[in-house]
Amino acid sequence: MIPLQGIRVLELTLNISGALTGQILAGLGAQVVKIERPGSGDDCRAFGPPFVHGASVMYNTMNRGKSSVTLDLKTPQAIEWMHAQLADCDVLIENMRPGTLDAIGLGLGSLRARYPRLVCVSLSAFGAQGPLALKPGYEEVVQAFSGLFSVNGAEGSPPARVGTQILDMGTGVWGAVGCLAGLMQRQQTGKGCTVEGSLLETALAWLTLPLGNFSLTGRQPARSRSGGPSVAPYRCFQATDGEIVVAAINDRLFAQLSQALGHPEWSDDSRFKTATVRASNREAIHGLIEPIIATRPRAHWRALLEAAGVPCSPVNSFADVLAEPHVRQLDLFDPVPDTEGLFVRMPIRIDGSRGVPLAAAPVLGNANDALLGATSSWPGSLPASGDAR
Repeated sequence: MIPLQGIRVLELTLNISGALTGQILAGLGAQVVKIERPGSGDDCRAFGPPFVHGASVMYNTMNRGKSSVTLDLKTPQAIEWMHAQLADCDVLIENMRPGTLDAIGLGLGSLRARYPRLVCVSLSAFGAQGPLALKPGYEEVVQAFSGLFSVNGAEGSPPARVGTQILDMGTGVWGAVGCLAGLMQRQQTGKGCTVEGSLLETALAWLTLPLGNFSLTGRQPARSRSGGPSVAPYRCFQATDGEIVVAAINDRLFAQLSQALGHPEWSDDSRFKTATVRASNREAIHGLIEPIIATRPRAHWRALLEAAGVPCSPVNSFADVLAEPHVRQLDLFDPVPDTEGLFVRMPIRIDGSRGVPLAAAPVLGNANDALLGATSSWPGSLPASGDAR
C-alpha cells in the first residue's frame, strides 16, 4: 500500500524548507503540485552553478516527484483557480514571506474557515509569534541569530556556520511530521489544522543540549573542532594519513580501547576510571592516545578498533563516503538522468520500501495544460515530473 495515495497537495514554496516538506509527501505517495511564478519559477532554480538540465542542484534535490503550474497570483483568475483546487485539496504548504498570502486573499485563517478539512503547513524564518514574526530570513541568518554559530568551529577561531542547510531541511522534515499528524487528526475529527514551524524553532530544538547546559550553569559552551566537554575520549586523532574519530564514551568501551592500544592499565588509573573523571581529565587521556594513533594509518586503527568493538570512523571526504561499500548497499541514491550525479532518496523505509520512486524535478509549468483548464478536481494522473529544463 502507498501511504498517502489519493492525498492532494498544493505547494506555494520558495527555496528549501517547504519544498522538502512537499517532496517528502510526494515520496509517500501524495500528488504534489508546486505553484511557481511564470517565467522564472522558484527563486532557487537559478541558485547555481552547478545546474542539472538548466536548474540548480538545490531545485532538483528539493522538488522531485512533483508537477509544476505557473500562476501570477496577483491576478483574480489565478486566485479563482486556487480556490477551485483547494476545494478538493488535502494539504496546502507555504513558506512565502510573512504577510504575502494575506495580501492576496489567501491568508491561512480565511482558508481554514472556507475549507475546514484542509491541513495547512506554514513555515517561516522566525516563527508565527513575537516581534520578529514578519522578519524574512535565510539559513545563514538564522544559524547566526539562534546561537548555532557560537557552538560551531574550533576554539580560538571565528564562530562558523554548519556546512549544510540543516535548519531549512530540518524545518522541512518537521513540516512533514506535523502534516502527517494533521492528516491523522482529520481522520478522527473530520477537521484539518494549521501546522506552523520555522527555522529558528528548529535551530533551538537542535540546540537543546548546549542550551540546557547553559541554562543550568550560565557558561557558554566551549567550542571544539571535534568532540565535546562531557565525555572522553570522543574526538578526532591524527593518524599518519589523516584523522580518525574515536568514541569510547563509557567505561566498557574505554577498557576495550585501552586494551586495543596496548595499555590496559589506563582503565584502572584513578584519573580515567569512570566516565565522569575522564571528562575532567580529558586532556590527559587525549595526550596519551595522540602519540599512539600518530604512528599508523587510519586503516590500521579502524581495523584494530572495530575488531575491539570500539566505535570509530575515518574523517571522510565525500569521495570516501561514496566509495564505502556499506553506503552503496543502502539503496539510498537515485542517479541524476544523463549525468554522473546522485540524488539521495528518502532516508527511512516503511515495510522495507523507501517510498514512491520520485521522478526528476518538474519542467517549469509542465502541468499547466492538465490543470489550468481544470476548475475543480484534478485529473487521475498528472504529467510526469520530467527534467527541470
